[in-house]
Amino acid sequence: MGNDILLASITDLIQASWPAAVLMLGLGTGFAVVLLIASIKLTVQEDPKVLDIYAALPKIDCGGCGFAGCTAYAKAVRSDALLLGKCLPGGAAVMDKIAEILNLQISGAGAPLRPIVHCRGHKSDKMFYAKYDGIPACTAANAQPLVQACGFGCLGYGDCTRACKFDALHIVEGLSTVDYEKCTGCAACSKACPRNLITMVPFVQDPMVTVACSSKESGKNTRAFCKVGCIGCGICAKQTDLFTIADNLSRMNYEKYTPSDAVNTAIAKCPTKVIVHRGKNAPADVNPAEEKTVVAS
Repeated sequence: MGNDILLASITDLIQASWPAAVLMLGLGTGFAVVLLIASIKLTVQEDPKVLDIYAALPKIDCGGCGFAGCTAYAKAVRSDALLLGKCLPGGAAVMDKIAEILNLQISGAGAPLRPIVHCRGHKSDKMFYAKYDGIPACTAANAQPLVQACGFGCLGYGDCTRACKFDALHIVEGLSTVDYEKCTGCAACSKACPRNLITMVPFVQDPMVTVACSSKESGKNTRAFCKVGCIGCGICAKQTDLFTIADNLSRMNYEKYTPSDAVNTAIAKCPTKVIVHRGKNAPADVNPAEEKTVVAS
């Protein structure tokens, strides 16, 4: 008797609930179909040229192009061809590949840009007015007057080294120094320096010749403040028109640089030895004091 009653109850329950179950199943199936159709209709088809551009990029997401990463830059340059050449680590080779993908004609590949620190003063070369005990950052130290006698030289607190994702800069005896074997040319170091000492230079040759100084002080003051600063004497400019003097400072025309006897003569005659080589193939940089010691021996 009890089993019959239980069976009858279950039967009644099933009969009462099956329409709701069928309705729920139907609704679930309907929603699933709608979502499937929507996903197909609303799917954004990736532009194949964007994918090709991304494949051509170095994919290091350094931000040197001004965008968040290589994916963002690939989409941007696909939309605006004027952004071609913004990938500094990729240089001319990547620029050529992207131009080919976009069917663009370019007038010629530029030299890769690499950073040069326009200062040669190590701690032992520079005069200091006082010991700096503030925040160990160049930006903070630069805001304090009279920390360092030369108001143009490297402060040596490593803002550039912290900005570099590739461990390509190090502070060596108070001077920012580039490891060109690791450098990608992303320009992060250049943007980080509060004194604008680090500039991106077209390396038409490797090594490059440069004037490793930014001081616009008079020659007399520069000699008093730093042992290895440019005094604006103009001897280099007399040897070759690659060098020009302005604001007591020598500067070189990098785009027209080619090794020559005249450049070598300018390097040899520079009284403070501030004209130096920079790059992967540059000879070891020797301080003038060390050079005098070697000659004397």
